[in-house]
Amino acid sequence: MVPEGWIKAPTSKFGDVCAGRQRSPHFINGTSRFYLRVANVFDGYIDVSDINSMKFTDTEFNKYRLKFGDILLNEGQSSELVGRAAMYQGIPAESGFQNTLIRFRAGNLSDPYYALQRFRLCLYDGTFQSISKKTTSIAHLGVSRFAELELSWPPISEQRKIAKILSIWDQSVAATEKLLAKSLQQKKGLMQQLLNGKRRLPGFTDDWKQISFGSAFRERSETGWDSLRLLSITSEDGVIDREDTGRKDTSNADKSKYLRILPGDIGYNTMRMWQGVSGLSDLEGLVSPAYTVLTPQEYIDPLYAAYLFKLPALVHVFYRHSQGLVSDTWNLKYRNFSKIKWCVPGVNEQKAIANVLSVSDREIRALKAKLNCVKQEKKYLMQQLLTGKRRVKVDQQEFA
Repeated sequence: MVPEGWIKAPTSKFGDVCAGRQRSPHFINGTSRFYLRVANVFDGYIDVSDINSMKFTDTEFNKYRLKFGDILLNEGQSSELVGRAAMYQGIPAESGFQNTLIRFRAGNLSDPYYALQRFRLCLYDGTFQSISKKTTSIAHLGVSRFAELELSWPPISEQRKIAKILSIWDQSVAATEKLLAKSLQQKKGLMQQLLNGKRRLPGFTDDWKQISFGSAFRERSETGWDSLRLLSITSEDGVIDREDTGRKDTSNADKSKYLRILPGDIGYNTMRMWQGVSGLSDLEGLVSPAYTVLTPQEYIDPLYAAYLFKLPALVHVFYRHSQGLVSDTWNLKYRNFSKIKWCVPGVNEQKAIANVLSVSDREIRALKAKLNCVKQEKKYLMQQLLTGKRRVKVDQQEFA
């Protein structure tokens, strides 16, 4: 049902819809210009850190040249990414766009900021995925399907009011993301200083000692605990229940060779330790034989070790000790892990360092939770305002 005063019509009624310029080695004439592609367009923003260029004739560039306020949408590539929308805000200047993108240029009946939010809702609620044409695993939104998509649009005065409200939420998201990025950078700096001994905490002056990982960590190779719950080791969240990953369970039905892991143990992905995939466990359970389970000895604090294993300099050492012909087969088995030597402080200083870093982690988790909450609340508000379920008061309710 169309809300009172709104119009339901194809997208093309509210703006100009255009496909981008095809990338081809045959186009060798013209002036070299920047152009945006799928890799540059994310949900709500454009990343120009990696941008390409190609030649356009003047006639071609007039057709494909972007203007401030143009909205770019991902035409295809995958069902998860199809329909990602972002607004071009003049950076880089003098830029065109590739045929993997669709451009929407708002007309007299639409506000560009409102249109962007409306298209993002189509991404969130699955509208774009439902109208996309599937070819094997690739989804294509298609210029004509997008242009013909019928949506309900409010009068332009109401569009602008809705866009203004949602922009406030976008500002809140951006501010929280900025705080999170700052906290992550601060933690990175703390790790570099504290785990390398460049900065000492008050009260600690003893020399650090070189240890062998073979003596500091014992391998736990306990099998036959089939009744224990299945766990997974993640790079971000450490050791968690397998069901909490949200991924399909691809584990073997026969878990007789799966490894037992206990609280205080550290598990790492044998084939991805060179990428820093490891985590401290506070759970008892089973992990795949693809993991290696370590038990820190009495002079190694488990939490300190978990942070240490994320230190880029040590991750590089893990990389150098991994074996395999190609990166897909590189592995760091315990026998090679045990040969690594590293300087560490006494256990009391280890605990103090781990405590400082854990405080930083708690702040990061709180900011991530806040960010997720703000994003979810904004999505709910989008669904209410952009569909007319909740109306806003405006001075003028006429289409321009």
